[in-house]
Parts: sequence; structure tokens; C-alpha cells
Amino acid sequence: MKIFAIIPAGGKGTRCGGEIPKQYLKVNGKEIIAYTLEIFQNCKSINEIIVPAQSDYFDLLNEIKNKYNISKLTQIIEGGKERQDSVFNALNSLKAKKGDLVAVHDAARPLLNPGILSESLKSAEIFDSVLVAVSGRDTLVRSQNEFIESYLDRNGVYYAQTPQIFKYEILKDSMEKAYKENFIGTDESSLVTRAGYKVKIFEGSILNFKITTKNDVDLFEKLSKL
Repeated sequence: MKIFAIIPAGGKGTRCGGEIPKQYLKVNGKEIIAYTLEIFQNCKSINEIIVPAQSDYFDLLNEIKNKYNISKLTQIIEGGKERQDSVFNALNSLKAKKGDLVAVHDAARPLLNPGILSESLKSAEIFDSVLVAVSGRDTLVRSQNEFIESYLDRNGVYYAQTPQIFKYEILKDSMEKAYKENFIGTDESSLVTRAGYKVKIFEGSILNFKITTKNDVDLFEKLSKL
């Protein structure tokens, strides 16, 4: 069995307000995506890393690969219009077999705990489909016109993160079904669930947040120095 990691990096990251996508911003002299790639490079279970990205950033990604010795990065390919398109392009580029695992992880989640990665991969070997997520801790409210309308029960509520890990044939089948029905999902687990497969939740960490805004960049900068 082989384990592939797909790190989609085609997003524009406009909410960070920078001139380049957030995953390529430098924090403490290193690009955010470099931190992420190193986590997967250092995971013994990962065999190959594939990055779908905008072609404008292929040279930069190759520089990052060489500078930080990301030897498992075997392919940098053209991304798509949507995240789903980028992941599907990467999935189709794999020389994978039935039973292999595919882990999809956001380029802008550079604080994934290595232990969570390793253990979630082991869980996927057993359950076929795994979503790393954190349980809801705060009070949840539904609003209307910016006023509280009602309170929601947080029991059984999770915030989806990545990695999201699936048997190769399950993810491929789920994505193909979505395209046949012109469905664009919010993430891979939504496609897999929609296709009729069960997805096991694996408890993650609040530190594994996705860098989306300038405040997130500032927080990551502080945490990465600890």
C-alpha cells in the first residue's frame, strides 16, 4: 500500500490582503507552504506528495522543494478553477492502486501535529475514510439580520479540518459521481459522504487552523516562534 498526499495550492487567498496567495507568504523567512510540506516530508508513512497550483508559481514551488529538500514532492501540476478541480487533477495524475490511501491537506494549515497525521493515517487504514475535525467548544448561535435568533446544540458538532484521508478508489468514485451530477462540494468529505460512504471523524487540534486572514498570519508567526 502507498500513501499519497495532495496539497492543493491553487487558491488566491485574497482575504489576507497580500499581492501573492497566502500559502506563499513568508513567515520568519519561510513560505507558509514550506512548513506544510515539511510535515508530510517528515512523515514516514507518506510516499509521495503532489501539489496542484497555478502555473505562475511552479518555479517558486520547485525552489521550495530544492531549498528544503522536499524529496517526496514528485509532481507539481496545474490546478483548477475550484479546489475540487485541483484535487481531481492531482488524483488523476497518481499512479495509485485500489487500497492505496490519499490524504488531502490544505497548504495553509502549517501547524498540523505530526502525531495527528500519523494516527489519522492509521485510522484510515481501518475505516477507509477519515476526516480530521475538532469538536465544537463554543456556544453556537443562529442569527438573523445580525441579531440572535436561536441557540444551537453543540453536541455532536465538529469543525472540519484537514487532512481528509480516503482509500483511492473511494475518493475517485465520489469525485466522478459529483462531476456527473454537476455538484461542487465544500471539501472532499462532503463528496464522499454524498456518494454514500461513511466517514470516520478523527479528533484534531485547534492549532491546526487554516490561515485565511492577516490575523491568522500574525498568530501563526507568534506560534511558530514558540
